[in-house]
Parts: sequence; C-alpha cells; structure tokens
Amino acid sequence: MEKVKIYPAKLAGTVHVPSSKSMGHREIICAGLAGGTSIVDNISMSKDIEATMRVLRAMNVSVDEIPSMIEGRKALQITGTGHPIAAADNVDCGESGSTLRFFIPLGANLGCPLTFIGHGKLVSRPLQAYYDILDKQFVQYFNDNGNLPLTVNGHLMPGKFELPGDVSSQFVSGLLFALPLLKGDSEIIITSPLESASYVDMTLNCLAKYGVKVENVDGAHRHYLVPGKQHFKAQDSKVEGDWSQAAFWTVGGALGAGITASGVDFESLQGDKAVVEIMQRMGADIAKNAGSVTVNSSATQATVIDASNCPDIIPVLTVLAAVSEGTTKIINAGRLRIKECDRLAAMTSELNKMGAAITEEAEGLTITGKPEGLRGGVEADAWNDHRIAMSLAIAVQCCAEPIILTGAGSVSKSYPDFWEDYKSVGGKIEVLA
Repeated sequence: MEKVKIYPAKLAGTVHVPSSKSMGHREIICAGLAGGTSIVDNISMSKDIEATMRVLRAMNVSVDEIPSMIEGRKALQITGTGHPIAAADNVDCGESGSTLRFFIPLGANLGCPLTFIGHGKLVSRPLQAYYDILDKQFVQYFNDNGNLPLTVNGHLMPGKFELPGDVSSQFVSGLLFALPLLKGDSEIIITSPLESASYVDMTLNCLAKYGVKVENVDGAHRHYLVPGKQHFKAQDSKVEGDWSQAAFWTVGGALGAGITASGVDFESLQGDKAVVEIMQRMGADIAKNAGSVTVNSSATQATVIDASNCPDIIPVLTVLAAVSEGTTKIINAGRLRIKECDRLAAMTSELNKMGAAITEEAEGLTITGKPEGLRGGVEADAWNDHRIAMSLAIAVQCCAEPIILTGAGSVSKSYPDFWEDYKSVGGKIEVLA
C-alpha cells in the first residue's frame, strides 16, 4: 500500500499501542549477548526489529518466533553464546539507524571482517563519531566515502572512549553494549552536554536487567565507568508500550472526538512520554489511567517545545501546533534533519501544502496556528518516513478536503498495523496503489 486517499473524519475509540521499538531493540540485543536462552515477549514486529534479529543471527545467535502471551504480538526465544561470534561476513541493517549504530562496536570486536549494509537514508546517516573511535583504537575499517557499506575488522581494546554529546545517543548505547565484554575496564567520556539522555537511561536500565553493571558517574551523563569481563545473564522479559507511537493517538484524540491509548507505562524511562506534559501545557484534556491515557477533544494553545530529549514526537506535535491558537516554537530540533528524512523540512513542506503556516528554522520550527483548521485537498508525500506518514494521517481530521498520501507503506518501518488501527478508530482511507 503506497498511495492512499484519506478522508476527513473525527477519530474516536481505543488503540492498544505497539510495544516500544526502542526498548525492543535493547531487550533483544541484551538477550542475544547472554549465555543461555531468554524469552522476550510483547514484540510488535516491524522492519527495524527484523533488522536487529537479522544481525543477531549473523552473530551466531538463535532467534525464533514463539507464541506470545499477548494477543496480536510476537514473542522471541533467543539463545546466545555469551559473546558475539561471526556467522556471516555481512549484515543487512535495512533502514534502521538503531540497528546499525548499536552493532558497529560489537562488530568491531569480532576479530574478523564484518560488512554492514543498509538501504534508503541509512546509507548516508552520520557515523563519524565511530570512525574517530576506530581510528584511535587502530581497528581497520573501510567505507564508501563515509557511507555504507562499512567493513570493520579488529578487536576493541579497553580504555577511554570519548564522544561528543550532540550526536545521536545511539553511539553511546552501542559502546555500552560492547564494552562490558572486553577483557579490561573502560570509561566513556561525553565531551559536551548529552542530548536524548533518556535513551541512554533506557540502555542502562536494560543492561542492569541482564546483569551488567555500568556506573553513570554522579548521574550526570558525562562519564560512564564500564567494568570489563562481564557476562550478560539470560532473562525472560516483556517489552513495554511505545510512547512515541502513543503520541499519534494522544494528538489524534485531542483533534478528534477522544481516544484512549492503552498499554503505556507512566513510570517508563522513555523520553517520548513527555508528549503528555507538553499536551497538558497546551491545554489538552488528558486523563491518566493505570496502563492507559485518554485524550478528549480539546482546544489547544501555543507553547515552546524543546525537542532535545524527545525528537520522535516532534512531527505529530507539529500537527497539533498547526491548529492550536497562537504561535508555537519548536527548538533544539536540528537532529531531526538526519533521521529517515529531514523531518523539519518534510513537515513544513507537507503541512503547508495542506494549509498550515509553518516557517522552517535552522534548529526548529515556528508554527502560526490555525484553529479554524486546514484546507487539505492536495497530494502529500510521506518522504519515505513512517513518522511523517502517520503524522499527516492524524492531521487530515482537521482538513476540509481529503488528501492523497504517497508513501503510506513507510509505516511498516515501525508500526505495520497503523492503518488498521487508524480505521478501527474511525479513520477513512481508500487504497489507490
């Protein structure tokens, strides 16, 4: 399904949100690094999760689907060897930035050549932070002018690893998966304030669950002490719900006729749960329940949204701001330009086509809200980006006319059931191609 016509219709009902893709990657990797068998349940399958499964299998990890205890979800039985062993000479990361960046340090410690390949925007997503480390470690690597394919060949040595804080937190997490397995102690120094620190908290939490100790010195995310010679311990676990996906339904409920997003945890470390606080600040009618959040139809007002710790919810919050009273500023959002697409450019382009008033800034957006709604009546493009596609679908309920959306199939990257869930709460679509 690549092209759909979406008709304006107010959304209402309940959606059981997918499990967290971010936590899914981490749980699966930790289970794969353990010696023994783990069962990871409540997996929402997506292309990105499948990419992580492929790479684990290429490192001699057994990954098998088994029946889940939760309706509509998958469970994985994962048997690892306790240390990665090369079972293939190349691995396909699909379009998953998490998969690629989490596994490069592990691949660089195999002692034999391993080539990472990818597709779409992943081929050119920045990896310089790792290249700098590999140079200092004297680990061989070969790339295509900085792009994929990337071949690594060598053994990481324990010691001091430095990273700037203004790059993706995925680089920090990648090191945190690999360094505990080295023969000596290591430390990670963050040379500037760390953005998206909540994602590193998620990694640290997952490592601890699987028996690996890392000290975040003073809790400041500037200095991590990583003892070597550690062993991941097999563990049965269940992946928590995904706040970044819940955000589509919380915004959808505010703009529609009320939606309950179930399967979320308010104690989660996910930075994207900030969607609730941000929407409350904008005046949304929100009720927190045990394991769910309900957002009723709301008249909302402008605010300032800091994207530094919750970049994935910015596209759909841009939709909310586009029809809120006043002028909203989105700040510290420069990293959205190097996601699956340039998300600042994409949301500006496509929502403005639909009648919004958004000005693109170097590090964010200025959005003059139109509470009266948007025009619609245009052909919009998802820019091959799952979060753009889903955000535009939520926006259509505020349009006077339907839109045609190209790239609707991109939702399979993280949320393959999105269109079915969309229809379940009253969304009206017509498949064109």
